[in-house]
Amino acid sequence: MRNRNFVRFLLVTVVAAVLACAPAMAAQAPHAMVVSESAQATQAGLEILKKGGNAVDAAAAVALALGVTNAGSCGLGGGGFMLIYMARQGQFFALDFRETAPKAATADMYIRNGHPNERLAVVGPLAVGVPGQVAGIRDALKRFGTMTFQQVAAPAIKLARDGFPITSLLAGEIAHNRNYIAAEPEFAKVFLRPDGSAPPADTVIRQPELARTLERLGNRPAENFYHGEIAREIASYIKSQGGIITTDDLSDYRAVWREPLHRAFQGNEVYVMPPPSSGGVLLEMLGMLEPGHLPGLGLNSPPYLARLAEVMRQGFIDRALYADPAFVHVPLQVLLSPKHIDEARRRALHHNTLAPRIAPAHDHGTSNFCVVDKDGNVVALTTTINTAFGAKMMVPKLGVVLNDEMDDFAVAPNVPNVYRLQGAKANEIAPGKRPLSSMTPIIVVSHGRPIMTTGGSGGPTILTGVLQVTLNILDFHLGPEQAVTTPRIHEQASPDIIFAEAAIPEPTRRALSEMGYKLKVVPHLGAVNAITIEAGNLHGAFDPRKGGGVAGY
Repeated sequence: MRNRNFVRFLLVTVVAAVLACAPAMAAQAPHAMVVSESAQATQAGLEILKKGGNAVDAAAAVALALGVTNAGSCGLGGGGFMLIYMARQGQFFALDFRETAPKAATADMYIRNGHPNERLAVVGPLAVGVPGQVAGIRDALKRFGTMTFQQVAAPAIKLARDGFPITSLLAGEIAHNRNYIAAEPEFAKVFLRPDGSAPPADTVIRQPELARTLERLGNRPAENFYHGEIAREIASYIKSQGGIITTDDLSDYRAVWREPLHRAFQGNEVYVMPPPSSGGVLLEMLGMLEPGHLPGLGLNSPPYLARLAEVMRQGFIDRALYADPAFVHVPLQVLLSPKHIDEARRRALHHNTLAPRIAPAHDHGTSNFCVVDKDGNVVALTTTINTAFGAKMMVPKLGVVLNDEMDDFAVAPNVPNVYRLQGAKANEIAPGKRPLSSMTPIIVVSHGRPIMTTGGSGGPTILTGVLQVTLNILDFHLGPEQAVTTPRIHEQASPDIIFAEAAIPEPTRRALSEMGYKLKVVPHLGAVNAITIEAGNLHGAFDPRKGGGVAGY
């Protein structure tokens, strides 16, 4: 009953967000643009751009501000992926600052009395992976930025110190996690009212400890976060709660520059993050759909949605082969080869397996944003602490909410995680390993120039949401606003069910059922934002399912 009530609450808040934000959910600008899941974070990025910063500087500012305004989704205690296009070089760069498993982590660390206890990977100290956010921002600024860390952190520091009105989304996340937050006095002091109740939307909250932490990072953020006093405070707190992250884990953390993956689609070139991201799965799905003449089927018609569902299923089956490439060989040359994609397409078109109904997990513990600057540089960044408020822990005196990224590993073979994804051998836990992720920021190029960028949040629905928004723009020629608001479906092979948004018309859903599919109707599926890019004409939109902000000049 509690879960059902929370779903109703989410539906109400989503409808309210649509009504409140619809007039401003899209924008056009001639020079530069930022779109994110927070109006204040978007303004932080725009402020940096107007002060002469480039897309990487602005992305750093947005990421830090999101850690304040969307503290249930991301922050200094998490990690993510950054896909970068630098116009002067005409090149793409992929920065992996995904969290890692502690050195003391083992493949069987969640086995209790001979049985896997997946809950230990979701809540509490053993759920925490070594954070990568600060290292990622530092490395991006060091290589491509034009501003110092304190310059780009200034908007986030101001938001944390002076306060901001919380959105209905954050209010809902606080309410749903109130018991966890109330269990820690410092956590409760920030996010709950003095009587211990959850604050309503538009309540102004302040995070003075987080503001001080951002200031303490100075202009040597990685050195100050992963070494010295801050690192000792993080490790000491985690140890006091029964966790295994040490100062050595923190001091040894490194972000990794990787080679982006790319593949042709409809005369364009689609660039994505490589493993441990699931970007390759998105390329495979697009490959299966490329010769399908999708516009002829009709957007969101029953035949179109059926084809999407089959392709999604095949993509998620192959996703089990993805993992941290430092530990597992991911056969990308095979998975993205024309032969394999043709075989996967044939399997997709002849599938009729049915499965029982299972409810999907609702995820808000991730944020995505996109930035385009006046020089044509583009950044698509997805950052996360995994589920809402991560491990449900905040480091006292630092204001840092810790991730529960260990749940993205395979807790045990064939044991589903919180998103109902089955654990695979390739993704089992190992010291220093990065868990497989659904985060998939992308940039699409035509004739050597970016024409769109998009990304999303929402656990495994990131993959399918980004897929559908990309198709909406490239195949159906929708603008970003229509592309992100069009109702979506999701299929992830296990459970073998089509999750369909309630906004999909009932006759369409009935037709899919009559075709033999099992459907589960849900209020919404993740959140995706997008920017289309033309010379002198940038057009961006955020997703009203989660809210946000879009602005440019």
